[in-house]
Amino acid sequence: MKTDWLIVGAGFTGSVLAERIASQLGQKVLVVESRNHIGGNAYDYHDEHGILVHRYGPHIFHTNDEGIWSYLSRFTRWRPYYHRVLAMVDGHAVPVPFNFNSIAALFPPERARQLERLLLERFDYGSKTPILQLREAEDPALRELADFIYDKVFLGYTVKQWEMKPEELAPSVTARIPFHLSRDDRYFQDRYQGLPQEGYTRLFERLLDHPNIRLMLNTDYHDVVEEIEFERMIYTGPVDVFFDFIHGELPYRSLRFEMQHHAVEQYQSVAQMNYPNEYPWTRISEFKHLTGQSAPGTTVAVEYPQPFVRGKNDPYYPIPCEANAQLFRRYQKEIDDVAPKILFAGRLADYRYYNMDQAVGRALALFRRISEGR
Repeated sequence: MKTDWLIVGAGFTGSVLAERIASQLGQKVLVVESRNHIGGNAYDYHDEHGILVHRYGPHIFHTNDEGIWSYLSRFTRWRPYYHRVLAMVDGHAVPVPFNFNSIAALFPPERARQLERLLLERFDYGSKTPILQLREAEDPALRELADFIYDKVFLGYTVKQWEMKPEELAPSVTARIPFHLSRDDRYFQDRYQGLPQEGYTRLFERLLDHPNIRLMLNTDYHDVVEEIEFERMIYTGPVDVFFDFIHGELPYRSLRFEMQHHAVEQYQSVAQMNYPNEYPWTRISEFKHLTGQSAPGTTVAVEYPQPFVRGKNDPYYPIPCEANAQLFRRYQKEIDDVAPKILFAGRLADYRYYNMDQAVGRALALFRRISEGR
């Protein structure tokens, strides 16, 4: 079997690169995917009740990059959607990221007004402040508020999600859920937000629908790589697997989803309810909020974080801490040695958490390098 490019993985990174190479360079691309579907973790499908669900948890596309939004808009229409998340705190459902509305829901009115005033004396309205930074405020009332948010909203969720305390993780993790000095309850404030009108899987089908692209599902590239004659490869899978764990395994966290169908029109008031303290799960997601689908009954996903065990579950999240960064740097030297014949990109290959728009942006940037001969 002969092809110009072998791309391993049919998620966002691999599919975007396949589309660009096939359509813009006119070259042949073979995409090899170990799963039985395209779309990576963004894959969606209709369950036995006819509800469109996201197999690997809720995926909401959001970006401030007009170029990324415009590119994907060639392959899908969008359903406008603003994600809102509530967290159960002391029996109250409060907005997260924590904001002025959250304070008002949990504190007496006079105390809430005092805290809001103190915050606005110290920070600009609309700004976002990491909780760990807020805990270092000089004002004791603000430190008390930060400790409350840390204990009630942040600590329990982080320990369940990562089996590590927030201080043990890279600052990029704790910065993802800051205190938002606003009454804007949207989880994201990006300029462009939505979901593909016909679902993510249909978006990926269109990305890969090109005569220069051939797709092989249910195929581990190790099993076929010796039979394929290719000029160059793009690998989007786990980097330690590619190099046969020469420097050891890179740690990940995994997830287990329990899909439940309920014979009610609506199970919860928002798409996502977080449970930072009680119960072993971290969140419950209701898909009809995301898709706007009208159908009898509703399906939710109850999400349980768990350790990643190779061969038993999927690697979801690279664990961002200094020890793991050092280990990846050893693999980076191996990556440099095989370039440019073999290129690496994507969440698993880069050992870095990407939002969907970041994965698309990474792919488009790599394509620009390829098209420039670099």
